[in-house]
Amino acid sequence: MIYAENILLCMIIPLVLTMFFLRGNANRFVLNFILGMVACLLGAYVSGFIDAASGIGTEDTAVFISPVVEEMMKFLPLLFYFVMFAPEDDKLTHAALGMGAGFASYENICSMVSSGTESLSFVLVRGLAVGVMHIVSVFTLIMGLIIVRRFKVLRLESVIGALSLSMLFHGMYNLLVSETGISSIIGFSLPMVTAAILYYFYRQLRS
Repeated sequence: MIYAENILLCMIIPLVLTMFFLRGNANRFVLNFILGMVACLLGAYVSGFIDAASGIGTEDTAVFISPVVEEMMKFLPLLFYFVMFAPEDDKLTHAALGMGAGFASYENICSMVSSGTESLSFVLVRGLAVGVMHIVSVFTLIMGLIIVRRFKVLRLESVIGALSLSMLFHGMYNLLVSETGISSIIGFSLPMVTAAILYYFYRQLRS
């Protein structure tokens, strides 16, 4: 058993202190990093409640419930920021990356506290696969919002489509890594490959 709230508090305190010395994009990144960690904890609360209430089991919750809950937790603050403040594309991207990095970092730390860090391969998988997966999924959401605003396509449908794609990517990753063998290898490789593809398209979009 770990005390996730204590871990969150320990991580947040130094980050909040740094915000008094930072300005501009750096300050916003730290703020969204903190929001990402809080979203991770709230997502764990909601997923755990659904698991306990429904009794579907931890593995099925990880595949079918957690992707929906966690992507919604990351998406709602970003959607609020997008609608209320209409930030520039770069500011919106910084906010999304900060939230994704905070979410991934906090989840990885809690997982390593729970499972231990003796295995280097486990630590690398957590960083290069799980960590990157959360950044890729939230970046997909932001790409959808940027496309909606820039090209003035169907707004609600496009936003829901981006959110659904993010949930599908997250759920597919969880499903692939839930089994050993070739499926887990594909699952662990998927985030890095997708990140490279998204980076290419993002560069094209910016130019």
